[in-house]
Amino acid sequence: MTERPQRTEQPSYWTQSEPAARWRDQHASPVRRFIGGSPAAVLVKLVVISLIVGALLMWLRIRPADVFAELGLLVDQLWALGFRSLQDVGTYLVAGAAIVVPVWLVLRVLSYRGR
Repeated sequence: MTERPQRTEQPSYWTQSEPAARWRDQHASPVRRFIGGSPAAVLVKLVVISLIVGALLMWLRIRPADVFAELGLLVDQLWALGFRSLQDVGTYLVAGAAIVVPVWLVLRVLSYRGR
């Protein structure tokens, strides 16, 4: 088999557009950099995507109020789960300490006494 020669140069289409893109990114306004393009183009994209997603949600009979209500329930459940987890960790800590601390104390007394 013959080996292909390795190309060390980048294709010309990479090197020609890179400085122009870099210049545009550096000299774009903070608003354009934040939203990812011109405000009008971004607005049009968001409107089109919102229409498509909205139509899909209506087809699935999912209403915006239902989505927000479920998000509220999710936050409440996560909040309760977080504090319930902390309570469980505290219970495990106290149960383990009831055994570990006395054993540690006895071992420390025995090792100190042997010196």
